[in-house]
Parts: sequence; C-alpha cells; structure tokens
Amino acid sequence: MKQGRIIVFSAPSGSGKSTLIQYLRSKIDNLHFSVSATSRAPRGEEQNGRDYYFLTPEEFRKKIAEDAFIEYEEVYHDKFYGTLRSEVQRQLNEGQNVVLDIDVKGALNVKRLYGQQALLVFIKPPSIETLRLRLEKRGTDAPEVIADRVSKAAFELSFAPQFDRIIVNDDLSTAQAETLQVVSEYLNP
Repeated sequence: MKQGRIIVFSAPSGSGKSTLIQYLRSKIDNLHFSVSATSRAPRGEEQNGRDYYFLTPEEFRKKIAEDAFIEYEEVYHDKFYGTLRSEVQRQLNEGQNVVLDIDVKGALNVKRLYGQQALLVFIKPPSIETLRLRLEKRGTDAPEVIADRVSKAAFELSFAPQFDRIIVNDDLSTAQAETLQVVSEYLNP
C-alpha cells in the first residue's frame, strides 16, 4: 500500500480556505481530515474520537511533554488545540492523504517534521482591504474582532513565502482550479 501524503492549508481568517478545502474534497477521493485534540469541553453533539480527541488541560500538557503533537497551540489559557502525531501516522500508514487546516507556525513545523511528504499551501487574500471587507460582509464578528483578525492577517502573510505554494483567492473559480491542479500534481507526481 502506498504511503499517504500531507496537505497543509493555512490562511488568514476570511481568505476562503474552508471553501477551497471543501471544493478539493469534493473533487479528490482520498483526502481525509485528521481528528485534532483539544482541551476544551465537547459542544452539542460532538463526540470524542469523531469530532476531536477531548483531553483535560493536564492530559494535553503531558502529551506536549511526550512530544505527541506535530503541532499545537494554546489559544486561550488552558484551551489547547493540536494534531496528534499518532493520528496522522496511522492515516498515512493506511494510505490516506491527510488534510490539515492549521496556523502558519504549525504548518512550518509539519514541513520540518515531514519534509517532501507534506505540501504547504497558503491561501492569500487579494489584499488586506479585501479581507477586511469579506470579514465585515460575513456579519458574524464585532468590529474589534475584525480589527484583531486583520492585524493577525498581516502577521500571517509574512510567513507566506516559506510555503510551497501560494494561491491568491481573488476569483473563487480561478482559486479552485489552481488549488485542484496544485494538489493533484502533488498527489500524482
């Protein structure tokens, strides 16, 4: 059985990353998300092992100390999110291609660990101003939240040159076609 590969997507909030990943998964059969771990409590109908691996903050810290994550982040005090090395390795060994939707620092760590077995794709908005307008149009965030996301976007954009591919999402159908081509070529060299 052929070993799977990793495709990592990173982008500022509002860049269209989730839309592009959904499109890609509708066009390519063997793309699977890795189930992440978190120290937050389950919400609604979420189930352990299906939606997340739910850990206590203490369990999460213990796994960090054991180097069990390929990437993780403490988003808020005691609220961790991370990708378990064992989960990704199991999927790769089963021949699955694994899609990760993570932040820029986590993406670079995945590349450091997996080298050519991981493709890093950065989804870039056409401009910071376009990004601000997209976030405002969503109508889901308060102005101060939008300001924080735009500020974070500038930081994230500074990492784009370290990614294998940068796709500018100016026109959705063009970005979809380019994403599909980049990932297809990577999976079928």
